[in-house]
Amino acid sequence: MLNLVRNLLAILLGVMAGAAVNMALVSISPMLIPPPAGVDVTNTESLSLGIDLFEPKHFIMPFLAHALGTLAGAVVAYLVAASHKNRFAYVIGVFFLCGGIAASFMIPAPTWFIALDLIVAYLPMVWLGILLARRIQPEKTDWS
Repeated sequence: MLNLVRNLLAILLGVMAGAAVNMALVSISPMLIPPPAGVDVTNTESLSLGIDLFEPKHFIMPFLAHALGTLAGAVVAYLVAASHKNRFAYVIGVFFLCGGIAASFMIPAPTWFIALDLIVAYLPMVWLGILLARRIQPEKTDWS
């Protein structure tokens, strides 16, 4: 029973950690790389009308938000899970990948960014997160 609770907590905390990192980076993004003049990035209509004004630099922070959010969520899920740690980390990655796919239909962006984001920012970040988490919390073996 305790394993079930820890595994469910791994998913919940992984999603919360990933979302917190994602939102923190999205929130500071306009301060680091200001959007083009006249474009309100909080308004989908304004974003749709002004997307042609965006340069590649404007997509750095959204990509980092997606990638680092997924990485953080996967690490947390791996560290908290009681069993099947890799699987729970990948559950987080698939969760955020589904969000990325949904966002690609709702938020206008160039095709190159959508492809890069969906291919690189989610499942590869889970893999890196698992490698990082294994360094933090090495797996126990029978002889250790």
